[in-house]
Amino acid sequence: MHILQAATPDASNVAEKFSADSLANKGAQLIETLQTTPPKEILSDLTTSAIQFGLKVVAALAIYFIGAWLIRKIKNIVNRAFTKRGADAALISFVQSLLSAALWVILIISMVGTLGINTTSLAALLAAGGMAIGMALSGTVQNFAGGLMLLAFKPFKAGDYIEAQGYFGWVSEINIVSTKIVTTDNREIIIPNGLLSNGKIDNYSTRDPRRIDLKVNVAYGTDVEAVRTELLRIASLNENILDRNTPGAWDPYVILSSMNDSSVEFKLRCWATGAEFMGVIYWLNETIYTELPKHGIQFPFPQMDVHLKQDGIPQN
Repeated sequence: MHILQAATPDASNVAEKFSADSLANKGAQLIETLQTTPPKEILSDLTTSAIQFGLKVVAALAIYFIGAWLIRKIKNIVNRAFTKRGADAALISFVQSLLSAALWVILIISMVGTLGINTTSLAALLAAGGMAIGMALSGTVQNFAGGLMLLAFKPFKAGDYIEAQGYFGWVSEINIVSTKIVTTDNREIIIPNGLLSNGKIDNYSTRDPRRIDLKVNVAYGTDVEAVRTELLRIASLNENILDRNTPGAWDPYVILSSMNDSSVEFKLRCWATGAEFMGVIYWLNETIYTELPKHGIQFPFPQMDVHLKQDGIPQN
């Protein structure tokens, strides 16, 4: 006689299992069985049931450890296969995270089935819960869709230097719902893919070389040709500034861009590679600040001419 079977309802009939009448009937059956069954038989049935349940737990644990090992191996195989084909690192990380989530769901369902729980009822329960969770986590679904859009249109790839959502940094990883960038001060910023796919993305690594537009303000009365000659001389000193011999670049040149209230604004336009872009700007700023005054070219201070009137007579 199997006491555990007599006391436990069929797991496939969820409605009957959790009804009040069913629980009362099962409780009465259990009490009646305990009163009419010899203690030795009860102990034997309990021992058998415990052994069977223990074997199921051991099997479930074995499935877990083997499954976890297989998931790691599959992820490594996928990584090597994509890397061998030269796939983008962002695509590799996205596929790995998506595959890992799917495999873990399969593994958990397999473990539950090994414990003797009806997976059909579990699947129905998960579907109902999944719908409720999906409505609650609509933003997560949007981020997942945003990740697919990023992989499809590829506005950036791993290693690109971008500006997005007010942050500057190098893209390190694209996951199912978010993208990680590393800033110049070595902070890791995690941005939801939904925001990235719907927002502005400034990719500084797509085009090479890049043009530098450096503003230089000098005092009124300064000779234009003297400024132009000196700025071009300074640009010729840096070997990282490109010329027309580099595809996509041109020789440096200087223009008078505007006349402001207190200064005359020139622009030095030159080209540099993406890797040297910021370094060239910093070098130009320091060199121009140091060299121009040596050649009689002064930087202006904000100034204002004030004319006073007394008894209607202008006073200088």
